[in-house]
Amino acid sequence: MSDSWPPALDARAHALDGGATMYHAIEYAIVEGFRPLQLDLYLPAPATEPTPAVVYIHGGGWSLGTRRRFGRAFKPWQPTAMERVAAAGFAIVSMDYRLSSESLFPAQLHDVKGALRWVRANAAQLNVDSDRVVAWGESAGGHLASLVGLTGDRLDLEGDVGPAGPSSAVSGVIAWYAPSDLRSMSAQRHPESTVAPESPDSTESRLIGAPLGQRPDLATLASPITYVHAGAPPFQLTHGTDDRLVPFGQSVQLAAALEQVGVPADLIPIEGADHFWIGAPSIDAIFESSLAFARRAVGR
Repeated sequence: MSDSWPPALDARAHALDGGATMYHAIEYAIVEGFRPLQLDLYLPAPATEPTPAVVYIHGGGWSLGTRRRFGRAFKPWQPTAMERVAAAGFAIVSMDYRLSSESLFPAQLHDVKGALRWVRANAAQLNVDSDRVVAWGESAGGHLASLVGLTGDRLDLEGDVGPAGPSSAVSGVIAWYAPSDLRSMSAQRHPESTVAPESPDSTESRLIGAPLGQRPDLATLASPITYVHAGAPPFQLTHGTDDRLVPFGQSVQLAAALEQVGVPADLIPIEGADHFWIGAPSIDAIFESSLAFARRAVGR
């Protein structure tokens, strides 16, 4: 552990219960022509050994959302979900990324990878173990978490956001109700769904900058399933079976593709649940299951 605690970061430190510390609005990168990219950081109580980390990626259809929220279902929680992850002994980072109105894919993936590299570039100061980092996201954030897990240090998708040099690979991926194949979303739609992924103004079409059906090449590049390969980190895919925004079949499809190449994929269906965990019998159980997976992924 560093001799100086809490670390001297360009943000005010807020003490939390149990010895954890929170920092808001740390600038992790500047992208020319765009707003500065910021992250929130929650550090667990000081430990003698470096701690594992969770990089959390917010949802919002790549077009809205906030790094301050762990998903709308958890908004009332006190302590917050972020604080509970820190209390479990993880450093947790939640970052901004450029939205689809600001920049098209793969800018969002480049930003998340930049935040991961920031964590590793500052690991010694933060007392973080660079070899034990889990990506965790919901909806669009789960899509980006899956992409991070499957693209690791691929130079063609690494981008140049944030610090250069450190790895952007992760030890595990937690994806809640996430898109995995933009090309198959329309065919898998829930019978009661009112969204049309193929429409020009869908969140998926706005992500790639063209209607999905007109640019299958771009839809392929933006789909995590494209990058499935042996040697990828383990995945936990949790999804409501009655999801009307992102079909449950998306997680079924990705889990099958991962298992086919020998990657551990824990598919957890939440019977009767819609997007945002609406109708889920227990969001506490969902959260605890994912936290337990994060522990396993980092060997805790």
